[in-house]
Amino acid sequence: MRLLFLAVLRRHTGNAVTAERVRDHLEAAGHVCILKDASDLESSSEIAKLIEAESLEAAVALHLYRGGRLLQGHGIPFGIIFGGTDLNEDVNHGEKKKVMGKVLEEARFAVAFTESMKEMAQAQWVDPVFTREVGARVKRAAGVRLIREMPQGDLHAALKNCFAVVNSSVSEGMSAAILEAMDLEVPVLARNIPGNAAVVKHEVTGLLFSDPQEFVQLAKRLVSDPALEREIVANGREYVRACHSWQAERCTYQNLIRTLEGSIQD
Repeated sequence: MRLLFLAVLRRHTGNAVTAERVRDHLEAAGHVCILKDASDLESSSEIAKLIEAESLEAAVALHLYRGGRLLQGHGIPFGIIFGGTDLNEDVNHGEKKKVMGKVLEEARFAVAFTESMKEMAQAQWVDPVFTREVGARVKRAAGVRLIREMPQGDLHAALKNCFAVVNSSVSEGMSAAILEAMDLEVPVLARNIPGNAAVVKHEVTGLLFSDPQEFVQLAKRLVSDPALEREIVANGREYVRACHSWQAERCTYQNLIRTLEGSIQD
């Protein structure tokens, strides 16, 4: 594979030494690794031209902000290697941190040299790290697909064609996904946590599970018992329309705001 490797290559620095070492590893595996100084490539168009001219198929960057941001949006897969500057300096600048989060979302992998660096990264960018872990596990799971976010209308259309909606959250306030499923007349299987149990009454408006084994048992029961499915669908629909009406919610918030208006006048 023909790889682009971006790093800040000031001579006799730790970054340059690390970049050379990593390049040696990649070339030892039979890849062609073109090492470029990220400082010399400041625009996306320069990267695009380089990718085309060198017929590059993938890329690696040392440093999320200094190198990784230049690899976004070019249509080739890339991975990143955390640098000390990422976690010790750039993360303290709001805009840079935001950019690095976007880089992590697009990266196929991320390397941290120490457990401490990994923990720092996970604390700063929880969602991208978790998303990557989920994606890796999904690839290993037969029959499971990970679908990217979609407009609400498309999501509701997809839900209507599902046999059930599963909520496996370990923490919820009030799950909009559960309420939407009930309103769309789709059966709900939810983890038995306080937030879910507050809206799902077991075997009445949905099914609650406490562990993977119970989930499998209840899912099989739902598949084999059409009468149970019809009952929880009907009850769920009735519950959400009686207790979570859009119109009632609107009126409640409008009334609450009126109390603020009264306070201003006083």
